[in-house]
Amino acid sequence: MIQITLPDGSIKSFVNNTTAIDVAKSISEGLARNVISAKFNDLVIETTTPLTSNGSLVLYTWNDDEGKKAFWHSSAHILAQAIEELYPNAKLWVGPAIENGFYYDIDLGEDTISDKDFKGIEDKMLEIARGKHDFKMRSITKTEALSYYKDKNEYKVDLIENLEDGTITFCDHSTFTDLCRGGHIPNTGIVKAVKILSVAGAYWKGDENNKQLTRVYGISFPKQKELTEYLELLEEAKKRDHRKLGKELELFTFSQKVGQGLPLWLPKGAALRERLENFLKKAQKKAGYEMVVTPHIGQKELYVTSGHYAKYGEDSFQPIHTPKEGEEFLLKPMNCPHHCEIYNSSQWSYKDLPKRFAEFGTVYRYEQSGELHGLTRVRGFTQDDAHIFCTPEQLDKEFKDVIDLVLYVFGSLGFENFTAQVSLRDPENPEKYIGDDHLWEKAEQAIISAAEDKGLNFVIETGEAAFYGPKLDFMVKDALGRQWQLGTIQVDYTLPERFDLTYKGSDNELHRPVMIHRAPFGSMERFIAILLEHTGGNFPLWLMPDQVIVLSISEKYEKYAKKVLNVLENNEIRALIDNRNETMGKKIREAEMKKIPYMVIVGENEEQEDKISVRQHGGEDLGMITAQDLTNIINKEINKSLKTF
Repeated sequence: MIQITLPDGSIKSFVNNTTAIDVAKSISEGLARNVISAKFNDLVIETTTPLTSNGSLVLYTWNDDEGKKAFWHSSAHILAQAIEELYPNAKLWVGPAIENGFYYDIDLGEDTISDKDFKGIEDKMLEIARGKHDFKMRSITKTEALSYYKDKNEYKVDLIENLEDGTITFCDHSTFTDLCRGGHIPNTGIVKAVKILSVAGAYWKGDENNKQLTRVYGISFPKQKELTEYLELLEEAKKRDHRKLGKELELFTFSQKVGQGLPLWLPKGAALRERLENFLKKAQKKAGYEMVVTPHIGQKELYVTSGHYAKYGEDSFQPIHTPKEGEEFLLKPMNCPHHCEIYNSSQWSYKDLPKRFAEFGTVYRYEQSGELHGLTRVRGFTQDDAHIFCTPEQLDKEFKDVIDLVLYVFGSLGFENFTAQVSLRDPENPEKYIGDDHLWEKAEQAIISAAEDKGLNFVIETGEAAFYGPKLDFMVKDALGRQWQLGTIQVDYTLPERFDLTYKGSDNELHRPVMIHRAPFGSMERFIAILLEHTGGNFPLWLMPDQVIVLSISEKYEKYAKKVLNVLENNEIRALIDNRNETMGKKIREAEMKKIPYMVIVGENEEQEDKISVRQHGGEDLGMITAQDLTNIINKEINKSLKTF
């Protein structure tokens, strides 16, 4: 008999070689019908894998993230089989599950895949799925694995050559075999609906010097209804695409002459950024932060000292060429080493701490052209960066105060659905991190304790820490249910060591401060992109580029329209006037497209009564009121949405 521990802590006895399905049946027939994946002692297994020792078992259904991962990973195998049958010369590389769906990277040789081919691939996948073929894992020696792929797939051979003998497994289903670590649903028949979403180029191993493969993206579901709902969501996402909205709202643009991944902010976008910055600066000033400014470049030695250069590699750091031989300057990829040197420019006592240095610092990181995406993945971006240098005794309060600041930002911008993620080291890969184990443990415990004390809904993710310290990341769900990482707080004992940061304690001895890295927005570019898509361009009223547009019925009322405009502007309402010789219907339609919250219509009746007719974005008519009434309505709405800090 073996002892199986379930997630609720209960322990059940089963005969040796029992399976996850057997365990599910012992709980309920309904669970047994729905379980599609499992994890045994933190190792992902198939539901039919024999269990031969005591251990902890977690069962997953489609409703679990791990269940979806197994479902989509299995669907990638079905896609690969379909591709091989339709394109006999195809050579497969890798096909993982991703956040929504899966992809497979393929060398198609002389063949190509376009959207006109999607339906044929989908039909072939469903034909395979209906066969209800079991997914079966088997171990194989390295020699046998190499022999299987020799002379027919150099990509798989390369993968196998980097694996240890005794760790290699194949997955079989139907007539198809693939190199695979495991994690599949019981059989192909569970997949009822599939959709090929797109194709893209992807360099082998992500190296631009290698051959470009074809990446086929797809998604699958256990019910057709769920696929239909997902596709409707995709259509809504297209309407909310920040690149489309950014152009329509005249916020930003890109130029090939300037360079890929380097956004250009137009006047309305620059003003919006400035409002966001001023919003945070005001809160930061109240919280005791001091603004600093650091240069866009730094000497290579700075990043060698911090450890960033060794960890991120040369490719992430772009050199600056100077006339003087031997000088090595790099474009600044992060602000923290510069802030450490600001701290080091003075001698501090424990009475001076904490020191809170904040900066809207622009940094540069090289991203491959295929990975660039609007504002969400760029090569130059501005971080709302700050670094707090405090005593160990101050750490808990300072960390909690930053949590309060992040929650204030989210609340004022309409991000209400989020989960906090405590990101810890991966104990299996200690080489990924720098610093003393004891200090890491202190930092990790400090974050967990603060999250518990603040009552945050949080999860713990192993292996997601920064290389110099653990962190608290805020995972926000937008209006379409997509999850984004926004806002981060990190505890760092390592950089103070590497930069030899000190303060004089009450005992008159030198001590090492603790460093907190924090960025509620993350990057201004990415934050604005996510906010655009979350709101569909309907920003909170206090942030809107234009809050009111005054529409005159004809040129006869232009003078009165300007009088109304002056009243609004004197009350610090951002307003503009449209006195073009166009129909009122066209003016209203264009104002709606620009998402302007309030349309003020002025004509003969309004001028005679010294009032305005007001229409809200979306069509609600507020009737005829005074311009001062409208300013009161706007200010009341702004005060309601802007939380108190």
